[in-house]
Amino acid sequence: MGRLNPDPLHSRRDARTSLFKPWILEPHIVLRRLAACFFGKILKVDLIVTLRSPSRLPALRCLLGAAGRVGAAVHLAVHLGIGLTVLAVTAALFSTGGLAWAQPPVPPPEAPAPTGLAESVYRKNAAAVAAPAPLAADQAAQAAQAAQAAQAERIVAAALAAMGRAESISARVRQRVRVDDRVVVGAGRYVQSGLGEDQRYRYESSMQSDTETFDLLEVSDGLFAWSYRRLGPQPPQLERLDVRRIRERLFQLKPAADAAISPYLGGVQRTLALTRDWFRFTTVEAATIDELPIWKVEGRWCGECLAALLPSHKEAAMKPGGITAAELPDGMAWSVRLSIGKRDLFPFRIEWLAIPGRRPVANGEPEPVAVLELYDVRLGEPVDAAAFVYKPAMEGLIDNTEARVKYLAPMRP
Repeated sequence: MGRLNPDPLHSRRDARTSLFKPWILEPHIVLRRLAACFFGKILKVDLIVTLRSPSRLPALRCLLGAAGRVGAAVHLAVHLGIGLTVLAVTAALFSTGGLAWAQPPVPPPEAPAPTGLAESVYRKNAAAVAAPAPLAADQAAQAAQAAQAAQAERIVAAALAAMGRAESISARVRQRVRVDDRVVVGAGRYVQSGLGEDQRYRYESSMQSDTETFDLLEVSDGLFAWSYRRLGPQPPQLERLDVRRIRERLFQLKPAADAAISPYLGGVQRTLALTRDWFRFTTVEAATIDELPIWKVEGRWCGECLAALLPSHKEAAMKPGGITAAELPDGMAWSVRLSIGKRDLFPFRIEWLAIPGRRPVANGEPEPVAVLELYDVRLGEPVDAAAFVYKPAMEGLIDNTEARVKYLAPMRP
């Protein structure tokens, strides 16, 4: 179908003119990055097949100690598919919920009934109809917030659906994770091809700190979803899921022929789906990156989800206004920010924000502690089927199908 990079961070000047159209209209446009952004210059990294499926979440710091924090952070960075990033060095992350897509309209005030008949057919009752009482200032503000939250939720849901409907996706990946006073930087690639039951994906990344390397890979070949990871000095781990059984269980829970399965397996779709499950998006604003219009959507933890994940923080999670960033464990995200293209609804960037530093810490403005960026994006272009072939050695293989089927639940609508 031609090539496209609707990536606003890496687009050519001529691709950002009035001739730029969504990829479905101009499938031959290719946009590339001109200048460094956020990560600056990054050397080429030889990617190693690696990745992971979700494992057990709670309190890794207690289990691993200070020496294992970076490994735990990167482990959790890929805990949500390809990387809900470092945001849970001391705890864990993500799954369920429900939020209305739109608030019900406020019914208009009824006009008062007439108090009597008109004096004649020529003189109608002149009683003035009472004007509707104006909303109180706080009610108006609440209504505006609800409307904005509904719009934010719709945009994120539409972005996830658009990824599932794309005939193919090819993108380069950059990641950056901050753990204490250390920074882990990674590069990789994501490819996806096919629709429905024929959809395949491959995500691979290599992340490096000053002393350690973390290699991650996720591949779905249509029969199995593989997850391989090597986190620093720890022994490599290989896991897999039986795609057929996951699909059968999903159909029982959500009988729809076109139900996407990738969000339940891995890859970028799973990262976005799990982020949407655990966070509630409340604000959205129009913005631009290199003159390309985007939606900047922000969300915070679902109180019930956070309380279930961190029982010791349940009271703070459930209080009005939610937990503060300073109350969360070090390394755990307080909020998430998505940069989604307006024309194609592609998620170019996901940022997790927190207040870094050992606890206790003073309240302050959260800052990005982990970033996942997709660039040099091409949609609808043929993808080499060899990318989805993966035949690892079976030694040490862990089959997680039973556990995933047992706890499988539909993503929130």
